[in-house]
Amino acid sequence: MVLELRLIRHALALGHLGNFGRAAESLGLTQPSLTRSIAVLEKSLGVKLFDRNHRGVAPTAFGKTVTAAAMIARR
Repeated sequence: MVLELRLIRHALALGHLGNFGRAAESLGLTQPSLTRSIAVLEKSLGVKLFDRNHRGVAPTAFGKTVTAAAMIARR
């Protein structure tokens, strides 16, 4: 499976900021574009990466693993 680096960057920003609006702004995207990117990544992986609620988002256990691995790979 090949994942686009762009999608991983989007997940990292969302995991770090915990809010679609703020993450989209930091990436220079619209919120709907970021939402689609995360949906594509989740579909590609076959798992949910973030739990959504009225306060924002929180990474699932798998989301934490993906973002932690991406942070290590960035070093």
